[in-house]
Amino acid sequence: MSEGDATGHRPHYYGGQAVIEGVMMRGRHAWAVAVRRPSGEIYVERHPVNDAASRRPVLAKPFVRGPWAMVDALKMGTRALTVSANQSVDEDEQLSGKEMSSSLLIALVLFIGVFIVVPNAGLAFLSDRIGDGTLYHLVEGVLRIVMFLGYLAAISMLSDIRRVFAYHGAEHQTIAAWEHDEPLQPDRVNQYSTLHVRCGTNFVIMLMLLAVLVYSVAGVIVPAPDGGLVATATYHVLLRILLLPVIVSLAYEGLRLGAGRKSNPVVRMLMKPGLWLQKITTRPSSPDQREVAIRAFQAVVPVEEYAKQPRPTDETQLSASLVWGPDESAGTTYVLMPPEGPADAEGIVAPGEEPASDQEVVPPGEEPRSGY
Repeated sequence: MSEGDATGHRPHYYGGQAVIEGVMMRGRHAWAVAVRRPSGEIYVERHPVNDAASRRPVLAKPFVRGPWAMVDALKMGTRALTVSANQSVDEDEQLSGKEMSSSLLIALVLFIGVFIVVPNAGLAFLSDRIGDGTLYHLVEGVLRIVMFLGYLAAISMLSDIRRVFAYHGAEHQTIAAWEHDEPLQPDRVNQYSTLHVRCGTNFVIMLMLLAVLVYSVAGVIVPAPDGGLVATATYHVLLRILLLPVIVSLAYEGLRLGAGRKSNPVVRMLMKPGLWLQKITTRPSSPDQREVAIRAFQAVVPVEEYAKQPRPTDETQLSASLVWGPDESAGTTYVLMPPEGPADAEGIVAPGEEPASDQEVVPPGEEPRSGY
């Protein structure tokens, strides 16, 4: 994939995330979520990516694009989680958009409380021993990392979370297979590791490590005020919240710098902590989970790129019937093959064929077709 695409663009680095009983994949022009329904069929929904950065060049500038990308990813991830939560259960158990948003808001507040407020409130009692300088920030950073690792280890024992982590592994395996020009079928995808250098887990651990450095420097420039435990704790909490966009920017630029330099020994060393952490956040996937990841990936690959990929030797491995939800993508023709392989059915483009200029994979608003 290093040669670039047919239009001369640099290669696109596909990404995604695991959701409830499914996978979300993001391409250059569209993102899609595929979810395994209780009935066994795969529900697929596709939407255009936010093009605000192309319309407002300032959002693509270094140290601005990081916070913007994080906000955009959170919005996309929230929508994908809402879709997956509703499609993975029976209709009477589905949540409304407001209910899902409220749940995620509560989770965000708890995260800030547990990983920012609690450590600093506790260390405020020790400030007379360790001070408010570099040692404080080092101890606080290590404490946060230990708490985070403990949290991940604890939730990884839950069966539902283990399934999400397995879908996370399937997402990584599918992207790795694509990047190695491997046919997208469950057994071939399974040859690849569940660990990936561009995982969001790498971003999180890089955030935490950079936080120690940034907060230490900021603490020297703007020392903590005198005023007792409350003033000390408040200062450190506000410092961490206000400087979060700076840390996000640095982490994002670091990941971009290393994305195409995986062979560089320094980059490989910096990526190690994230890969180690993925041993907790990913698990081996099953063939049906890899099929879901493949379907999500197929839904965001333009047909001209898919046509260059080696064809699967056994299309029947993708055996689940597909149900299409909303498809808001426009301007790019995508391919999503039916389980039985290439067909002349309306809306399906076989790899290697030229699509009609007005052809869409599945016209928006149509009822799901039998066999798709």
